[in-house]
Amino acid sequence: MTTPLLEVTGLHATADGTEILKGIDLSVGEREVHALMGPNGAGKSTLASTLLGSPAYEVTAGTIRLNGESVTTWSADVRAKAGMFLAFQHPESIPGVSVTQFLRQAMQARRDLDELSVLEVRLEMGEWMDRLRMDPSFAERHLNEGFSGGERKRNEILQMALLEPTLAILDETDSGLDVDALKIVADGVATVREHRPELGVLVVTHYQRLLSELQPDFVHVLIDGVIVETGGAELAREIEAQGYDRWRP
Repeated sequence: MTTPLLEVTGLHATADGTEILKGIDLSVGEREVHALMGPNGAGKSTLASTLLGSPAYEVTAGTIRLNGESVTTWSADVRAKAGMFLAFQHPESIPGVSVTQFLRQAMQARRDLDELSVLEVRLEMGEWMDRLRMDPSFAERHLNEGFSGGERKRNEILQMALLEPTLAILDETDSGLDVDALKIVADGVATVREHRPELGVLVVTHYQRLLSELQPDFVHVLIDGVIVETGGAELAREIEAQGYDRWRP
């Protein structure tokens, strides 16, 4: 039996003493796209942040495994180096740091290198920016400073491509996007998966519209800190039409 990329078993997590995740079981395999849906306050973003080791959340029970190895106690940077990637709902801007500078540091850390030449970074960036239909001048802009919603999301897809994770988690990456920006995100994810088909993806979203583009293999419904149902893409369409009432207590 193939070992899943991500295996979450009985995961409980708290924030400021309040339990938010109440026993999450989830498995994501190579080449699979999973969607996590649920109402506001269900714990979706908490799960995404907990999987990446955010210090804002304390794991009180359960296990998180990456490629069969427990990462439950690992720090966020160690998990990232091991191949876990999180695209934030609201990525922060970093004035004075160019996209190229940021990615060079991130790529060095991911590849466990003391030094990565600027030329090598520029060449790799150029190839991916061309694939993602990004203006080359984007590389010299300060990270997320003055970026539109679509530009922020496209930058996150560029990071995902260059850091070559084994598992990518997209936390409400469609939040606040118009139809054109949404297509940018979906096309970008599809392009990365085309070049790295073994990538596993977990998409946290409120909306079926992104999933109609990404075509998930599995859809999970999270209610009050617990996954209450798992199905195929048709489950997302049912949620879009009827909401979450049938799963509420």
